[in-house]
Amino acid sequence: MAQIGYVRVSTCAQNTSRQLDGMALDRVFTDKASGKDAVRPELENLKLFARDGDTVVVHSMDRLARNLDDLRQIVRALTGKGVKIRFVKECLTFSGEDSPLANLLLSVMGAFAEFERSLIKERQMEGIALAKRRGAYHGRKRSLSDASVAELRNRAASGEKKAQIARDLNISRETLYKYLRGRP
Repeated sequence: MAQIGYVRVSTCAQNTSRQLDGMALDRVFTDKASGKDAVRPELENLKLFARDGDTVVVHSMDRLARNLDDLRQIVRALTGKGVKIRFVKECLTFSGEDSPLANLLLSVMGAFAEFERSLIKERQMEGIALAKRRGAYHGRKRSLSDASVAELRNRAASGEKKAQIARDLNISRETLYKYLRGRP
């Protein structure tokens, strides 16, 4: 019976160490991806790795999922395999043999996490709108210099594979296509 940790941060720049710091875990799966994405590589690996009798430890519900539907689906998928899920911050554990009260708590706490996320996003949008009106917000900085953009366009025009160009320039293919369309 393994103690398995799951850690998720939204960006590569964020620190993962605080989430399960000091906990004795046999293995930790770490995703650096938005919680809005239900399909995350390490979460998928965790689902495949976890076995009957294991316990998955997560710092908080919002680290596992950003909306109630995804949270309930992930919890059901794992507990259906006989895996327990323990949320440290909320002091809750789910085993699949939970009482109606435990299922209610999962739904209520998950709904609060979803509500909190939507409030944060709303405040962020309001802040951006105010900054734009003041002229203080200019959007995200460009990923590439003018020279790199010229290189990108030349390489694409010569027929080089776009996926390789994107890898070489350390950008996503979507960003590459935005530069090719003239919208950095």
